[in-house]
Amino acid sequence: MEASASEKTKDTRMIKVGRVVSDKMDKTVVVAVDYRRQHPIYRKALRRTSRFKAHDEQNQYQVGDIVRIEEIRPLSRTKKWIVRELIERPTRV
Repeated sequence: MEASASEKTKDTRMIKVGRVVSDKMDKTVVVAVDYRRQHPIYRKALRRTSRFKAHDEQNQYQVGDIVRIEEIRPLSRTKKWIVRELIERPTRV
């Protein structure tokens, strides 16, 4: 019995959850992902933020939205992520 090619290769695409901080570009949003790390010497918890450019085909996501992004093949020099789903949209007044 042989395993098919889809069973052999495990899908290891990285998924992150973050907040949209910019939607000024066409079909692109900037997503900030916050995480906590410990200082190597002082052991204090530090909050760090990474910013990722993600593809947004319909320009439907706005600043403040909480979204899930997934790693894909490079679409441009800096855009290697795609927005997969909206998790939470804040109430706008």
